[in-house]
Amino acid sequence: MNREANSSIRCTVSQCAHHCESENYCSLDTITVGTHEKNPTDEQCTDCQSFAVK
Repeated sequence: MNREANSSIRCTVSQCAHHCESENYCSLDTITVGTHEKNPTDEQCTDCQSFAVK
């Protein structure tokens, strides 16, 4: 599927259904970022909660 890249949201997760195939961008207008930690202290503690597996 050909998706339009949102140049405001960079993404390298090619396994996501919203990833633009030819570019490292997301095709969504907005995303939700969350955490899986009670007290996040670095970037590995955050998650893109808009992820959808292909």
